[in-house]
Amino acid sequence: MKLGKVEFCHLLQIIALFLCLSGMNQAEPSRSRSKPYFQSGRTRTKRSWVWNQFFVLEEYMGTDPLYVGKLHSDVDKGDGSIKYILSGEGASSIFIIDENTGDIHATKRLDREEQAYYTLRAQALDRLTNKPVEPESEFVIKIQDINDNEPKFLDGPYTAGVPEMSPVGTSVVQVTATDADDPTYGNSARVVYSILQGQPYFSVEPKTGVIKTALPNMDREAKDQYLLVIQAKDMVGQNGGLSGTTSVTVTLTDVNDNPPRFPRRSYQYNVPESLPVASVVARIKAADADVGPNAEMEYKIVDGDGLGVFKISVDKDTQEGIITIQKELDFEAKTSYTLRIEAANMHVDPRFLSLGPFNDMTTVKIIVEDVDEPPVFTSRLYSMVVSEAAKIGTIIGTVAAHDPDASNSPVRYSIDRNTDLERYFNIDANSGVITTAKSLDRETNAVHNITVLAMESQNPAQIGRGYVAITILDINDNAPEFAMEYETTVCENAQPGQVIQKISAIDKDDPPNGHQFYFSLTAEAANNHNFTLQDNKDNTATVLTRRNGFRRQEQSVFYLPIFIVDSGSPSLSSTNTLTIRVCDCDADGIAQTCNAEAYILPAGLSTGALIAILACVLTLLVLVLLIVTMRRRKKEPLIFDEERDIRENIVRYDDEGGGEEDTEAFDMAALRNLNIIRDTKTRRDVTPEIQFLSRPTFKSIPDNVIFREFIWERLKEADVDPCAPPYDSLQTYAFEGNGSVAESLSSLDSISSNSDQNYDYLSDWGPRFKRLADMYGTGPDCLYS
Repeated sequence: MKLGKVEFCHLLQIIALFLCLSGMNQAEPSRSRSKPYFQSGRTRTKRSWVWNQFFVLEEYMGTDPLYVGKLHSDVDKGDGSIKYILSGEGASSIFIIDENTGDIHATKRLDREEQAYYTLRAQALDRLTNKPVEPESEFVIKIQDINDNEPKFLDGPYTAGVPEMSPVGTSVVQVTATDADDPTYGNSARVVYSILQGQPYFSVEPKTGVIKTALPNMDREAKDQYLLVIQAKDMVGQNGGLSGTTSVTVTLTDVNDNPPRFPRRSYQYNVPESLPVASVVARIKAADADVGPNAEMEYKIVDGDGLGVFKISVDKDTQEGIITIQKELDFEAKTSYTLRIEAANMHVDPRFLSLGPFNDMTTVKIIVEDVDEPPVFTSRLYSMVVSEAAKIGTIIGTVAAHDPDASNSPVRYSIDRNTDLERYFNIDANSGVITTAKSLDRETNAVHNITVLAMESQNPAQIGRGYVAITILDINDNAPEFAMEYETTVCENAQPGQVIQKISAIDKDDPPNGHQFYFSLTAEAANNHNFTLQDNKDNTATVLTRRNGFRRQEQSVFYLPIFIVDSGSPSLSSTNTLTIRVCDCDADGIAQTCNAEAYILPAGLSTGALIAILACVLTLLVLVLLIVTMRRRKKEPLIFDEERDIRENIVRYDDEGGGEEDTEAFDMAALRNLNIIRDTKTRRDVTPEIQFLSRPTFKSIPDNVIFREFIWERLKEADVDPCAPPYDSLQTYAFEGNGSVAESLSSLDSISSNSDQNYDYLSDWGPRFKRLADMYGTGPDCLYS
């Protein structure tokens, strides 16, 4: 009868329980071998516990607590006086004990893979005194394994490679599966391997998991990748065991088992004869099914009539053979070439020589096509010479070019004027003779490099170029001259025969044997009494004094004409004038002052004196500027301190005027003319507070508003006037006082033209009021007369 998985588990639990009970019964004889236990002053022999360790199956699926075992002390008489307690790992949470009977149960499902065993401590206590009757004892509950974990490939999925064409049994890769079950108990963790997918190409060792090739001559070019499925099964592969799978991707790596082969036995290419050197003529490739280094090839020309004209190289990226030109092609000389080309593998595997040979041959024929070529000069560079004295039209030389084509078209010549901008030369269009067109000057341009153009008469677009270098030969056409501008001085205290200057000459010409110059004084200067000239015979000359006692007052400058002759044929000469200045010199003969005017100047004004005078003048100018600045600042308005009371500056005048006869005290016209317009200027200081002091009036006059506005305007002008002093002077014209018969006589209250008062009675008051009577007594029409 076959047992299912559930029935098998129950059977294992029954067997384990039987083993536990058997262990408890076998432990009884060991009681008498325990050590004595002392308690409360009396001695007795300790009776041992009746257990050592318990076993419990993992993954218990029942609803009731799982019985683990029973604790029992020989002190326990069964009367309930003893109670059992449990401590340690999982006590109370996983394992519980019946304190009366000592039965231990597991309340939770246990997993050996999480924890394989639990260490606990048990003790028997007197229920009344709660004191131990037996010493505490430690025991272990082991979790008994069942097959509840399938094998797992922790490193999967796998990838591996094996060379193609490998023999049978070649190792590819090893796979490993792990089982979490207990390897020391039963077959739960004993794994065997098998292949589910990948046959018949590969096989796997059942115990080791090593994958090997199972077929010979597996060709990468036919199939380069295989997918394998490997199974690992526990319980030694028996029925009921658990299994796991993984995938293995096996790639066949390449070996050089395919020789190169040209797709064609012959090739033909047409190229124009005008193709430049190093140009690519063709690309050929031998097919090779291998890849990487196994497909690397080399090409070479092994035979043919184009060995020196063409060469072949390999393109490292595409493994193509590249045929290029080494020499210029000429259709008129040769119209075709034949090349025998070999392609061979660079890395040959001796194991596969039987599949060879690992090289191949092909034929390449190159046809040269005729093109219309430009004319070709007989020489790439022509060198010609001509004298700079040559006359216009002198023949310098001849160039020649021809048409290389079979038609041999006539050629016409011309000069590229971009290389002869000054048009010094001409060329005959038919003969190629080059002549001078202008006078030449070697000193201006010693070599002329010109380009000559040759074009076909039938096809002017075909132009050939030749290069001509024309060297100008020198003639003696430049007279010698001083090598530099000399600044020659002679001291007033110079002695006769003293050297004052050494001179040399230059010549723009370039004679073959070098320059030779001759120096002398001109005929008119040869007998002078001041200076003489000595030719040193080395293209230099020395100027010497003939006398002493030179004085600037008498003559400050001397002019000495010197005659210079070169050694050319014919020789040329020139007269150069040397200017000699008379100077005042120090003790070492170094010139100090050379101007005649400086000699007349008084000696008292030295440089230091001039600097002192200039400093004094500048100081005076600064003082003048400071004075002017200070005077301008005094005119500016004063800036008041903000903390000062401006009212302290008000000045009051309480004196009375001089009466009607006093016409100088106040300008009445200014009071009468209300329409005077003054320029308003803004003061830069603060506006003072104005105190208005007025006398009480006994009679209110409606027209006094006009006068108040007038006075306000004048006060505002004074406040903003920058030229006014920082105080106000105020004069008030008010009433005469109380009890006056005439009441107020102030004109400030009586200027209104709309007044209804009658002032004719003023004429009766006597001569003292005559002026007022004239002003007001005649009516408003006479007010401003």
